[in-house]
Order: sequence, then C-alpha cells, then structure tokens
Amino acid sequence: MAFCLSTEIFAAPKGAVLIDKNSKRIFFEINKDKPLPMASTTKIMTAVITLEQENLDEYFTVDGNAIMVEGSSMGLKKGDRVTLRILAKGMLLASGNDAANAAAVRISGSTEAFIELMNQRAKEMGLESTSFETPSGLDGENHFSTAYDMAILAKNALENPDFAAICSEKSVTIEYGNPPYSRRITNHNKLLNTLDGVTGVKTGFTKKAGRCLVSSAERDGVSLICVTLGCPDDWNYHKNLYEEYFKKLSSVPLEEDIPEIKIPVVGGEEAFIILKALPVSAALFDGEKEKIEVIISKEPFVFAPFDENEIFGKVIFKLDGETVAETPLVTEKSVSLKQSEKFFDKIKNIFN
Repeated sequence: MAFCLSTEIFAAPKGAVLIDKNSKRIFFEINKDKPLPMASTTKIMTAVITLEQENLDEYFTVDGNAIMVEGSSMGLKKGDRVTLRILAKGMLLASGNDAANAAAVRISGSTEAFIELMNQRAKEMGLESTSFETPSGLDGENHFSTAYDMAILAKNALENPDFAAICSEKSVTIEYGNPPYSRRITNHNKLLNTLDGVTGVKTGFTKKAGRCLVSSAERDGVSLICVTLGCPDDWNYHKNLYEEYFKKLSSVPLEEDIPEIKIPVVGGEEAFIILKALPVSAALFDGEKEKIEVIISKEPFVFAPFDENEIFGKVIFKLDGETVAETPLVTEKSVSLKQSEKFFDKIKNIFN
C-alpha cells in the first residue's frame, strides 16, 4: 500500500482508495474493503441504469408518490413532466432523492423492483461487497458498499459517455415542470471548481454515513479515481491525494518496446503478415517501466482474406504480477486471397 503522508494532517476517512481509472491498480487505500454506508454516492448506480434506458429525452409525468421523499431534492412536484436524462442530471448534480425515486419507478414500476435491478448490475460489475436498499442513498440496514467497490462502480459509470458528460458539468440548464420551463441547477461537487483536471463524480452525506465523496481527475494522460467514505474533510483529503500522486505518476507509452511480430498467412497473396500493437500507456512511478513484463498472445497463423487493423492477438503488460495495461495486436495491412484460391472459390460456387 502506498501511503500519502500529507493526508495525515486531516481526519482519516473510515474507508478510502485511490486507483488508476484504466487498470484499476490501487495506489492508496485505507480499509478499502470495509462495508460502509455510502449515502448519495449511491446515485452513481441509479444514474448509470437511468442513462442505459431508451427514449432518454421523452417527456413523461412523474409518479406523485415516488417524489415524496426526504432529503436533498431537485424540486419535483406532483404533475411535473420530465425526461430520464433530466432526472439523471437532477440526481448527479443536485443530488435529488426525488429524481432518483422518479427514475426508479419510471424504469421498473416500483422502487423495490429497481433496487433488484441495482443489485443485479452490482453483481455484473463485480461489486462483491455492495448491497443497495434505496435508489437515492438514504440509510438502510442492507445499504452499504466499500471504498474499492465504489471506485469500480465509478470506473464503469465513466465509460458511459452520457454519464461522464453530466457528472463533469459545473451547472446545467434543464426544462421540467407542468408545463416544463427552464431552470438552472449547480453541481454539489466543489472539486470541479477548485482542482485542476477534476471530471466528476458524486457527493454524499447522511448522519449515519458521514461525508462521502467519489471523484475522478485526469492530468497529462494519468486518470485517477478517488473514494472516501466517512471522511470529515473530504474535499481537502481528495485534493491532497491527487496533488501527491499526480506528482509521482507519469503516463508512460508501452507499445514502442514491443518487437516486430510476424505470423504466417494461409491462402493469401502474401506468406506472412506483421502484427502491430495499438498505442497504449500506463500510469507508472519512476523506474517502474524497466520492471514491466510483456506477455504476447497471438494466433499461430491467419487465414486470408483480411483487412487492415483486424485483431489477431493482444499484448498484456504486467508489473509485479498485476496487469497495468493491455492492447490489441492488429494487422498492419490487408491481404487478399491468392488468385488460385479465388479460382477454386468460383468453382465451388458453381456446384453449390
């Protein structure tokens, strides 16, 4: 475990982790696997599922009972017309519990059915120590996660372009109501305004959970995700971790060290084809590149015809047994069938 000494001046979180967004490599952790309440960071999962639905921009009338919920709100009222995309913005920026519940009922018919969907998606993402009981993050006996699981959830969420775009917005103008009209909401994530390179993700707070924060940031090709659960001074804790590790880490290109890979071609105009590795980099500390183990996995031969950039293998880069990067091996150019092969194909077609 790498430990950032500068965080010692702040009250320690109950759980924390800092990972590489691309490889999931852990750079820093405190009780990363300890189950803890995660408050409104829950809405990361709710928003992901919401943004996976069809007809995101279709207006509908919110369920009047669903929006009757305590805590933070985007201001939904009975009879309001809204879209799923707007609800996702309302839950990610304004942390609207009403938005989370309204989306849950719209998608699954009830909050109970939606919670089953949340837990199903958690299993699909490999979140082994996570249990959802509410779409909003209000406390519940069986509502908990871990710092590491929340980091993996954020990684998955940020792979959705709609989610990534929304959670990085400092404020947005949205239209909803009865009839819909424009109003502006501001993101609760203060890091977006106070730290260079921050791209998201979600804040959270309840009395039981304390202050919870899932954030992401990128500088010079290094992409990190930070999670703190139960951290009294979460803004400064995240800032100091980012500043510490962005100084220590560099985005290092790796494909340039791969030797030329030549494999036989069966039935082609050329006897061999060169496979090239697509560009890839890893976030590394000084001196780590020399320790990287390169593992090449490729087909023993390929059948013609094939196009340029077809995938016939991959390269895995490992550090101390842990995968830090991976890239496909693709064909350098296209290769056609031999003329004789084309002739026999024509003959086959005549008799088929």
